[in-house]
Amino acid sequence: MKIALRKIPYAVVLLLFLFSACKNAPEIKPITSLPRSIPEAEGVSSEGIIAFLEAAAASRNEFHSFMFLRHGKVIAEGWWNPYGPDLKHTLYSTSKSFTSTAVGFAVSEKLLTVNDKVISFFPEDLPDTVSPFLADLTVKDLLMMSAGQDPDPTSRIVTSDSNWVRAFLSTPIVNDPGTKFLYNSMATYMLSAIVQKVTGEKVIDYLTPRLFEPLAIEGIDWEVDPVGINTGGWGLRVKTEDMAKFGQLFLQKGMWNGKQILPATWIEEATSFKIDNAPGAPQSVKDSSEWAQGYCYQFWRCRYNAFRADGAYGQYIIVMPDQDAVIAIQAETPDMQDEINLVWKYLLPAIRDINPAINSAMTENLQEKLKSLALPLPEKSADSPLISEISGKTFMLKPNGTGMETLNFNFTGDTCHIILKEGGKDYKISFGTGKWIEAETTRTGPNLLKGAKAHNVGLPPEKIAGCYSWIDDNTLELILRYIESPHSEKIICKFNRNKITVEYQPSMAFGEAQPVIAGEMER
Repeated sequence: MKIALRKIPYAVVLLLFLFSACKNAPEIKPITSLPRSIPEAEGVSSEGIIAFLEAAAASRNEFHSFMFLRHGKVIAEGWWNPYGPDLKHTLYSTSKSFTSTAVGFAVSEKLLTVNDKVISFFPEDLPDTVSPFLADLTVKDLLMMSAGQDPDPTSRIVTSDSNWVRAFLSTPIVNDPGTKFLYNSMATYMLSAIVQKVTGEKVIDYLTPRLFEPLAIEGIDWEVDPVGINTGGWGLRVKTEDMAKFGQLFLQKGMWNGKQILPATWIEEATSFKIDNAPGAPQSVKDSSEWAQGYCYQFWRCRYNAFRADGAYGQYIIVMPDQDAVIAIQAETPDMQDEINLVWKYLLPAIRDINPAINSAMTENLQEKLKSLALPLPEKSADSPLISEISGKTFMLKPNGTGMETLNFNFTGDTCHIILKEGGKDYKISFGTGKWIEAETTRTGPNLLKGAKAHNVGLPPEKIAGCYSWIDDNTLELILRYIESPHSEKIICKFNRNKITVEYQPSMAFGEAQPVIAGEMER
């Protein structure tokens, strides 16, 4: 007997769907407390979300996860294997919005004001001569990326100095603070240092009882500088749902579970237009670019009256007040505008004023697509006849920019074990064929801040997933994903008798040709 689904109350259909989803879904331990629903019950078209997933698969963007909230409920969520809901992910500059929020808590507790002078917090680190511009620099100027320095001193300071506060204060300020936008991650670091100065706690510890515990955000970590101050502008790692919760808190004007944990006035101040980051841009740019809508307090304005936390390679928390929606994305992309365009093209129009009729086939199709998301995995390849010749052997590499010194190969069953010597240390890593082998390593993977002093110090080993395949009888491809970061790397080894050439391809190079490394078998 056929049943007309349109005549069944939404609540009944929702309960039936959730029962079916729980019954058929793989067992995944719940890690958060956000309520779940189905798209149509919250006024969103499943068909639109499917179109988004299909467009994402066809795009140049590599998605790792996404979560879509409407009316405070998760209506779609997915992770591209080997990424998963229990994994943290490097946020890069999305960290800045959390640092800004720590400032908001400190302001609400009257520990500082946005008009306080920056030099007042660090009398021991001032240069011999304090310029008028430095004397005028305020917390607000740091928040709105108008510190007046030019160029951005971040890369110079983090790679060469151990006292980042002193180095920042010694950097000339060439523009009147508050008048000109220039993206400056050290300005955010200074906000972290100020919060630590007035609270006696690192930002991560200060935020724990105020933000992370109320939102049930657990297991996070955050990089520190050489003297133990959280980096502020980068280095925070949280799960996808943690990002979504943070966005939902801002959508709800600081209200969480019936309690105002952050003043609504701060939310409004922190997310409203503060400075034009693209003065003089033509209207065509303002109509098409997310980087021409204005900057707030470590948040960006978006088109469609939205705002976002924004990190390198496509880490987004997009808050859409007009639609009562939040979208969290973790990814690696060479084109962040292209990534967010997919949101506007497919997910925004999927949001309706009137709840769409439930189509059980479409709903089931969406759930199947979400459960089956996966990044391309090379098929299991036939063994090369070279395995017996190279297994157990070590190849010495000529000096190169990667730091790799030797490679040792050992094949057992369907696993390739390598010992990679880098920087005088041996790293043992295993790769599966036709499958990922997940493990941990203390080897630092590709990262924008890899050269920074104290980078990754105090953090746990990096979680990885490795896979190998023989491209031909003489060519071995190793793929290593750092699955708590946006990045991965390929090591392509070509063997010719006792010689080897290695092509090292970090994903963040996006196909740009890399130098070939020569080497030979150790005698």
